[in-house]
Amino acid sequence: MPEAASARATRAVIGDSEFDRDTAVTRRAPGVYDIDLSAGWTIINAVNGGYLLAVLGRALADTLPHPDPFTISAHYLTASHPGPAVVRTQTVRTGRSLSTGQASLYQYDDEGNEVERIRVLASYGDLTTLPDDVRTTATPPAIPPLDQCFGPADAPAPVEGSSAIADRLMLKLDPATLGWALGAPSGKGEMRAWFGLADGRDADPLSLLLAVDALPPTAFELGLKGWVPTVELTVHVRRRPAPGPLRVSITTRNLAGGFLEEDAEVWDTDNHLVAQSRQLARARLT
Repeated sequence: MPEAASARATRAVIGDSEFDRDTAVTRRAPGVYDIDLSAGWTIINAVNGGYLLAVLGRALADTLPHPDPFTISAHYLTASHPGPAVVRTQTVRTGRSLSTGQASLYQYDDEGNEVERIRVLASYGDLTTLPDDVRTTATPPAIPPLDQCFGPADAPAPVEGSSAIADRLMLKLDPATLGWALGAPSGKGEMRAWFGLADGRDADPLSLLLAVDALPPTAFELGLKGWVPTVELTVHVRRRPAPGPLRVSITTRNLAGGFLEEDAEVWDTDNHLVAQSRQLARARLT
């Protein structure tokens, strides 16, 4: 496969990729960072929540003495849009193995006033220092091989709700969770896919924050349409992922009162569970 070989030869590396450039923050003062949110990570007109979480995660990694997010909880207050933004961070506590901080991202209204878009509380540590002992009943999701799965480019027409972010990702969906794209949703709240970045950059803890929020909403397989905005998202990063594409599995068990939960698991090529998340999202019922 010459195309695949060429892609591997030119693949981006961690620290020098589109994702790294677009999540990079510039320190203006202690605890104050500037960034221009890229239009390349939008869904319709709003900036993707996982991309925003990675931006805040990068600012906290610069603020705190530990390098890796262990747990990060975000409340999405208003929709973010491409353009200038300010991240303000604060150290809450530092310890030998964990440090905790909070951060908020602000943009500006038409009068130039700061509007808070997202607020997070996170604990950071060093994933390389964790013991190797694993005792688990969790098992990797059963997803067909990459060449038997389908991405946005395989659709006969643009997928409703997809946008610029689709060009930034390597996303191949399990056909068993693609009924919605064919007009025949299964009624099950399930979405599974192979995930990576389009430029070939391998995953790291910060890109895991994107991976948990990059698949189409499980609401599509429940027969719902339209935007499913995140209200709250909590991510647990369990270990550094091995090189290669990730497998992401997302499930919803309960849609009630116009809200649903999405539980995600992210697995690497060594069959390690590298991240977990839960989010609460608002669903459009009509």
